[in-house]
Amino acid sequence: MGFLKKFLKIAEQSAAFCSVVVVAAGQASRMEGIDKILCPMGGEAIVLRAIAPFQASDLVDEIVIVTREDLMAPIGALCSQKGYDKVKRLVRGGATRPESVMAGLNACDSAADLIAIHDGARPFVTVEIIEETIRAARKHHAAAPAIPVKDTIKRAVGGVVTETPDRAELFAVQTPQIFDAALIKGAVGKAIQEGAPVTDDCSAVERIGFSVVLTRGSEENIKITTPRDLIHGEAILAERMEE
Repeated sequence: MGFLKKFLKIAEQSAAFCSVVVVAAGQASRMEGIDKILCPMGGEAIVLRAIAPFQASDLVDEIVIVTREDLMAPIGALCSQKGYDKVKRLVRGGATRPESVMAGLNACDSAADLIAIHDGARPFVTVEIIEETIRAARKHHAAAPAIPVKDTIKRAVGGVVTETPDRAELFAVQTPQIFDAALIKGAVGKAIQEGAPVTDDCSAVERIGFSVVLTRGSEENIKITTPRDLIHGEAILAERMEE
């Protein structure tokens, strides 16, 4: 049985070369002067917590970090100190998120079959979420973790409600969002060329007619966007330490 498990793991690893683009190039405009990427959480920079589960996953082959020029040296040094040998390149981000993503995509190994795109400010993604989404992307070409929306959502124009969508059909999409390499490069490139206001990488793929399969996300897989999120993050860490 041990040999069989080892064989299956080797077969799974050889099934697809997976690169990961960690996007950490934002200006943190809603963080009230806090640089969230290097901000310590539980004694470790948020970006390192975001990278760690990809480093740990047997299904991930390389990591490319996209960040601001002023953060390239400190992030590189932190990754080296942690022994994150899957981090192969750090590249400078662009003026917009799609341009930053494109810089990361272009820096991925040409052998990549799949490319995962993850927010550098999501420090609580798990290996389980990553690997379930990789497996779904292998099968369906595009996949992303998501959680059901709890609140009732209203669509409004000029402050007046025009529609109440069925909550059962609404999901909050998280990262990593994972795609066939050629598909996501083409989709993001087209979005940039046409100046499309895509809010995430799934949107770039959807607008050219491809479907995205949703996998199980987690309420802990939050994105650090405001100072209040730091408090939430520390609470998540404290709860994990008690488990």
